[in-house]
Amino acid sequence: MSESMLITCPHCHQRNRLPATRLADGGRCGQCKQALFNAQPVVLNAGNFEAHLQSDLPLVVDFWAPWCGPCRQFAPVFEQACAALEPQVRLAKVDTEAEPALAGRFAIRSIPTLILFRHGREQQRLSGALPAAAFQQWVREQLG
Repeated sequence: MSESMLITCPHCHQRNRLPATRLADGGRCGQCKQALFNAQPVVLNAGNFEAHLQSDLPLVVDFWAPWCGPCRQFAPVFEQACAALEPQVRLAKVDTEAEPALAGRFAIRSIPTLILFRHGREQQRLSGALPAAAFQQWVREQLG
C-alpha cells in the first residue's frame, strides 16, 4: 500500500487523503468535488489557516498588505509560481490588514514576509519581494 498524504482543499478547506504516488495527478476534493490544485494561491484567514497549516504539503505563506507597493509588485510573481511549484507545495496569502491576529501570531514586522511551514511548524522565513526565478529557487531549495 502506498503512503498517503492529507491535502487540504483550497476551496472548502476540508482534508483529503491522496496517495503520495498520485500527487502529480492532482485529485478532487471528496467534499466539494473541486480540484485540489488550481495554480492559484489560497487566501488564508483565521478560520481556515490551521487546516492548511496541518496539511502534509509544505505551505509557503505570503504575508502582505494592500497598501504595500512591494507586496503588489510581488503578487503576480507569487501567483505565477503556483503553476510551477504545485503540487509539491501549497502557496497561500494572508492579508495582514484583514488578519492582524495572524500577523501578530507570526511576529510579522515587515512585508512582504514569506514563511515556509512543514507539518505545522515554521521552517524558514524571508522578508522582501523577490524576482520570479529567485523566489522559485528559494522555495525549491527549502524543499530539498
